[in-house]
Amino acid sequence: MPSTRTALAKALVGPAGEHYCLAQLLLRGMLATAAPPGTPEIDLLVLSTDGETTKATIQVKTRTRGPDRGWYMHSKHEAISADRLFYAFVDFEPTVPVVYTIPSRRVAEVVRASHQAWLALPGRGGVPHKDSKMRRLLPAYNFPVAEATPGWMEQYREAWELVRRL
Repeated sequence: MPSTRTALAKALVGPAGEHYCLAQLLLRGMLATAAPPGTPEIDLLVLSTDGETTKATIQVKTRTRGPDRGWYMHSKHEAISADRLFYAFVDFEPTVPVVYTIPSRRVAEVVRASHQAWLALPGRGGVPHKDSKMRRLLPAYNFPVAEATPGWMEQYREAWELVRRL
């Protein structure tokens, strides 16, 4: 991937992740489709085999590069939690893309805990960090987060079965 990207290339990362996840679901025999444009918090719908009901919903987050190997989140993600809502965190940085399929309840827990842990740490020059709406979901934090020890995401690597079992 080139070191500098055009605005168009940046804008296509999210849709590429959504289409990649949709293909993964279909290849695994799950009936899935894109959610209608503008649907809040949902990118993909996984339907029952008869197509009559929604089994699960998925919000896709996609990354292509960055030194911390993480995904941008928002403070609102601390409160988004539903039994049938999953996040699919797509990592396009490796040669073969990787997807971490994580229940929304677990994501909310980690986003909330990691942000609180970060706020408790002193910033540059010992100055306290300022709170904001931005959050980061990382495979490994460089500070202690009890809810997200190093490697915590590995159990969710390509864990499409979590969706299938519903």
